[in-house]
Amino acid sequence: MSLDLIDSHAHLDLPDFAPDLDDVLIRADDAGVNTIITIGIDIPSSKKAIGLAAAHDNIYATVGIHPCDSAAATDETLADLAKLAASPKVVAIGETGLDFYHKPFSEAVQFKALTFQLDLAVQTGKPVVIHNRAADAAIVPLLEDWAAANPGHQQGVIHCFGGDIETADRYLKAGFHISLGSYVTYPSSRKSHDIYRYIPLERLLLETDCPFLPPQGQRGKRNEPSYLVQTVQALADIREIPVEELARATAQNARRLFGLPEIS
Repeated sequence: MSLDLIDSHAHLDLPDFAPDLDDVLIRADDAGVNTIITIGIDIPSSKKAIGLAAAHDNIYATVGIHPCDSAAATDETLADLAKLAASPKVVAIGETGLDFYHKPFSEAVQFKALTFQLDLAVQTGKPVVIHNRAADAAIVPLLEDWAAANPGHQQGVIHCFGGDIETADRYLKAGFHISLGSYVTYPSSRKSHDIYRYIPLERLLLETDCPFLPPQGQRGKRNEPSYLVQTVQALADIREIPVEELARATAQNARRLFGLPEIS
């Protein structure tokens, strides 16, 4: 079975992949993962993501400041981020958002970094990659207002979605895509199957968030892009559609959202 898959959210710059990145990419290609988007979470990782994209035809980059790194988002840092956003093969701004789970944190500092990146996304015409943890009450209305103020903009994607149907519906109505990861393979995800079925196929993306969140069969190990096959198979079973259809649709969604070329 040959699948058309795009890993829309990976962290290939992290030290976990330094020893064997070439082998990781070969396994991904063998599994049908023909494109990987590697995500910037601060200035150093954004620069590394750009370097990886420059070195590999099938890798694209984002540049961003993760909310947990927003304390380092000085005016100078944000200016550097704006410069990086113009680099070739940068397809989105982020990972940005709000994280009220990891403590200590400053809401004001996170809001400053997030609003700067939302503005940068509009200025550059790029979508945003949104992280949200324990911050629904703050981030959902903020993104709704931002989307309403920028109706012609390709909003972006809610990464690693773990909310309820009502929250998913608000994101969808605001124009966002929703991305699901390997956690759909966990036994504990059964309570969320209705949510996974609710997301329209044309607004769904797949991700690994590797090296984090490995699928059930690899719990305790490093996640990697080739394991996306297990996610798409599990999700296709949940949605009761052919795995090839789900893979093809989510890959096309990613190409459309991020402006990626068609594969030859």
